[in-house]
Amino acid sequence: MSRSVGARYADAIVSHSRLVIVLVLLLTAVVAAGAVIGESEEGEIGQFETDSEETEALEEIEATYDTEDGVVAQLVVRDEGGDVLTRESLLEGLLLQQEIREDETLNATFEDDGFVGLENVVATGAVFEDRATAADGPPETGEPTLEEQIAALEDRSDEEVEELLADVLDPDADQGGEEAYEFLPTAYEPGSTEAESRITFLFQVDDSGPDEVPQAAYDAQVEIAESVDQRFDDAFLFGQGVTDEASSNAVGDSFAIITPVALVLVLGVLAITYRDVVDVLIGVFGIAVVMAWLAGLQGWLEIPSSQLLIAVPFLLIGLSIDYALHVVMRYREARAGELEGAPAGTEGAGSDGEPTSNGAVVGTRAGMTLGLTGVVLALAAATVSTGVGFLSNVVSPLPAIQDFALLSGGGIFATFVAFAVLVPALKVEVDDLLENRFDRNRAKRPFGTGTSVVNRVLSRFVTLARRAPLAVVIVALVLAVGGAYGATTIDTEFNQADFLPEDAPEWAKSLPGPLAPDTYTISDDAAYLGENFAERGEGSQTQILIRGDVTDPESLVAMDEASNGVGGDDTIIVRPGGEAAIDGPPAVIRELASENETVAAALEERDTTGDDLPNEDVAGFYDVLFDADSDRASEVLHRSDDGESYETARLLVSVQGDAAAQTVADDTRDLAAAIETAGPVTAIATGGPVTTAVVQDALLETLVQAFAVTLVVILTFLTILYWVRHRALSLGAVTLAPVVAALAWLLGTMALLDLPFNSETAVITSLAIGLGVDYSIHVGERFIAEKEQRQSLEDALAATVTGTGGALLGSAATTAAGFGVLALALSPPLQRFGLVTGLSIIFAFVACLTVLPCLLVLRERAIDRLS
Repeated sequence: MSRSVGARYADAIVSHSRLVIVLVLLLTAVVAAGAVIGESEEGEIGQFETDSEETEALEEIEATYDTEDGVVAQLVVRDEGGDVLTRESLLEGLLLQQEIREDETLNATFEDDGFVGLENVVATGAVFEDRATAADGPPETGEPTLEEQIAALEDRSDEEVEELLADVLDPDADQGGEEAYEFLPTAYEPGSTEAESRITFLFQVDDSGPDEVPQAAYDAQVEIAESVDQRFDDAFLFGQGVTDEASSNAVGDSFAIITPVALVLVLGVLAITYRDVVDVLIGVFGIAVVMAWLAGLQGWLEIPSSQLLIAVPFLLIGLSIDYALHVVMRYREARAGELEGAPAGTEGAGSDGEPTSNGAVVGTRAGMTLGLTGVVLALAAATVSTGVGFLSNVVSPLPAIQDFALLSGGGIFATFVAFAVLVPALKVEVDDLLENRFDRNRAKRPFGTGTSVVNRVLSRFVTLARRAPLAVVIVALVLAVGGAYGATTIDTEFNQADFLPEDAPEWAKSLPGPLAPDTYTISDDAAYLGENFAERGEGSQTQILIRGDVTDPESLVAMDEASNGVGGDDTIIVRPGGEAAIDGPPAVIRELASENETVAAALEERDTTGDDLPNEDVAGFYDVLFDADSDRASEVLHRSDDGESYETARLLVSVQGDAAAQTVADDTRDLAAAIETAGPVTAIATGGPVTTAVVQDALLETLVQAFAVTLVVILTFLTILYWVRHRALSLGAVTLAPVVAALAWLLGTMALLDLPFNSETAVITSLAIGLGVDYSIHVGERFIAEKEQRQSLEDALAATVTGTGGALLGSAATTAAGFGVLALALSPPLQRFGLVTGLSIIFAFVACLTVLPCLLVLRERAIDRLS
């Protein structure tokens, strides 16, 4: 029954080949139009949300507190072993600010007080000194202009600037001191007038709409970064615009290096496998059709681009090469008379068909009919099992996973259309044309057959499966168990710094002309910034929302003691002097008390314990805070609309920007737990890094669950398929076992190579399932077909491994070489993608030619014993 279905399908494709080509190309044009007509936006994994208490807390904070909507960049000036607090260096910082302000385009992206750095603090102090000296009465107290700051420093000698700096950095001074320390490294010694580096914050305007990128501000950062390099010997600007630019350039440089290498490798392997330019071109054309479908489907379905989707085209290219090789090699086997049922001298076969050893001459159409008959059901089974497996991810609550499932499923179907419908019809027409009109012999020997080196290598797999099948299975099982154990030790943390490009190796820099990549220091800059400074902006600050009786004195004490308990090993920044960089009610109380006499007097009345915190009438003291500086107080306290009660408080926690989100979240949660334990309040850790960790954990959990569902769905499908076709209930599990083994090997190798298992690499491992199932089905189907036609198990096994194994080897070698070269990329995500993809393909191939034949042999021997 199944054979007749395959035969009728193949006969229909071959008999109406021209009509098939026209219809498929018309359908391709319609689908591909979606790439132009449809809308596909850019998306990021971190933009997706999950229902969690952390997300709810952040939403409450955004609704009740004034949150910064601007863009923040950091300028770091450093001189290792030297001093960046000299008059010359500080003045250069001010001149840079003036240069930027004089550029109307750049200045338009900045807030009024767009630059805040130590150079501004010192220069402002100099201006106030000059005003006090020149004034007859009370000096002017208004904020000095940038021009006044520059003039004040220019009029002072190096010694005078150092004296002024000493006053500003005096830890015992009423003003300056700790406030100025935020611009200095965490290792800075309080009171010193020397430092190896300093930081200046640039506050830009985010004039973009909701969910839009502030491109003007990002473009300004890139231009400013160039000015920084020109003005300072060792300085860098760090911001989202700079990192985006570096990442984009690194990807471009990577592909400039990799593309020629990948093309040479892929085309070289295809040339060796096909040994025919026409077949290579037909295969490349089929891949182009699949990519056109992919782009069109993404447009029609309005699926936003995200890093999850990077695996889809690679999966489809791998499947395309595999499908093409199986179709072409089975066609060649049929024409060479190596398939059972190959007719001799079939009418319309092409008079110049190559005679085989038994004298058979099989023409193009008869050969394609016979070859496609033998392979189309395996292609269909691989398409359905792989497609359904990936489509099972649509049940995910995360839109990114749903989009990944839909696009993968549609692309896998497109691969079947291209290589089980279009390519057979196209190859028949092309071969007919070349043989009948141009007298070119198109009967080629299939790869891996005959007496070639490849055939001898593949025959070793047959010998291994015949002589020691149980030993091979045991070794594979032990390795799989070890891989599964290793999977439990894989790092699952998400670290944004892991996605920053790295500098190219020396061999790459020595490449000629346009192939030579730029120098990339962004990864080192991020590490330096995270290790030495309390950053500003997204990713460098978490928050703790405190609910309950925030006017209870014990609540203030709990916040203060928890903050004082932060250790130096945490990801929470510790300022010079040992104080944690945590801004909350205790810090604001002490800050305003040092600046405002009314607040200081009110605190003295209510502080009976001497800890500089009120322990009586806290609500009344909060009222004093709001009267003195409502903007500052409202940053850490929220009171009701009528002003009668205080509902929540919050802590703003500065964290290392280059630390893993999960580690930052754990440290912030520990801080929140300490507050809850000591005080009569509840404390919820939230903020950018915390919610990122929550989303990443949910995403990873969903992906792992999706893998399990995918394997169950594929197992169920294969079991039903083999039972209906062959009444073999165990063949489904036998076919899937090598896929599971290959996946376990892959995870174990990732653990050995210290590759993280995050949302990026978890998606890549889908390739191991997709390609592994495809490989296994081809081997399993071929074995069953050969067993029905061969007299012995050994002969069936040999025909399977040397026949289908040759196509698998060509497919695995091509895809592994093409995508494995991505490991040479400058972008870490591309490096990991290339390495894991290459490994997944290699393991899938090895498992299908070692484990699966051995399992098939053991199964047949067990059946023989029971019968």
